[in-house]
Amino acid sequence: MTAAVPSAQESFTRESSSRESSSHGTKKATLAEVAATAGVSLATASKALNNQPRVSEETRRRVRDAAEKLSYIPNAQARSLISGRTNSIGVITSDLTGRFCTPILLGAEDELGVTSNTVLLCNARGDALLERNHLSFLLSRNVDGLLIVGDETNLRPHLDTPDHVPVVYAYAPSDDPDDCSIVCNNIEAGAMAVNHLISCGKRKIAIIGGSDTTSTTHDLLLGSPKAAQDRLQGAMQALHEADLEPAGPIRFSQWSESWGRAATRLLIDQGVDFDAVVCQSDEIARGCMDVLHGRGIDIPSQVAVIGHDNRSLLAPDADPPLTSIDNCTEEIGHVAARALLDAINGKPHHGTEYVSCRLVQRESTLPN
Repeated sequence: MTAAVPSAQESFTRESSSRESSSHGTKKATLAEVAATAGVSLATASKALNNQPRVSEETRRRVRDAAEKLSYIPNAQARSLISGRTNSIGVITSDLTGRFCTPILLGAEDELGVTSNTVLLCNARGDALLERNHLSFLLSRNVDGLLIVGDETNLRPHLDTPDHVPVVYAYAPSDDPDDCSIVCNNIEAGAMAVNHLISCGKRKIAIIGGSDTTSTTHDLLLGSPKAAQDRLQGAMQALHEADLEPAGPIRFSQWSESWGRAATRLLIDQGVDFDAVVCQSDEIARGCMDVLHGRGIDIPSQVAVIGHDNRSLLAPDADPPLTSIDNCTEEIGHVAARALLDAINGKPHHGTEYVSCRLVQRESTLPN
């Protein structure tokens, strides 16, 4: 990848393959010179370098060897005219912090780099108008496809794009069930957290939720806290399968340490008997652990704590280091990029595909 280059559209280009620039004053080699060096016609040289059929492997090798010897750099515009593609992918994100967007993009770039695609990245900053402007800009650049990266797992509006430009949604699924969306499996994650605590010998498991689950029908479609709902659904399924009920009431407020502290104080002050806590985010878990330490409750022998998201700046540095469920966002990027390349090659995916999360165990949930 080359360094990011800002544009007037608050975009930047990342080259997915490095290219050596010729020194000042040095004439660039031409395709005709490559053909002459390889001893083939101009048309055969073009076919060989563009992986077109009806060229023998021995001829293709000779042409490539000649191109490498002459440091030949193909003309991108000419190749685009031949293939009908620009080898560029547009990416729009609304993740202001990069918490989920950055690993998704790393995974996507790993896949796109194999095919030497240029990635044009735009940050809409959660602004619908800015997103539409970025979309118009990317379409004007004739991108071969679009990757739309969200910062939460709530449904987001479908984008109106030309039929010939495939779109894949990553992390935040489209509200159009026919679109291709790649998201993490939060229901599975919720069950994974509870089952892990049960495997540690815990039976009195409290749950501290994230954002409030009370929403209107419209909010439920476009903006409800789906992560909190899905994680709760999975956790309750796992509890019921083990013939258990949650310890104490399940409360929801914010994805924050302050809410984790407040909710844990309520559990203790109201006399709830619990030996483990599922916190729906690592921030909540850090707040929960602060209160447990302050009340002289040992973690994990008296109360085990597990979080969600596996935040690199929070979970490993907690006291003790926090067990957490990783959303596998980099893998989401890999899967989304592969789906987009498939669509560009005429094999579109439809519907929502769920990527499994994984448990990262640390000292906050050691077995008794």
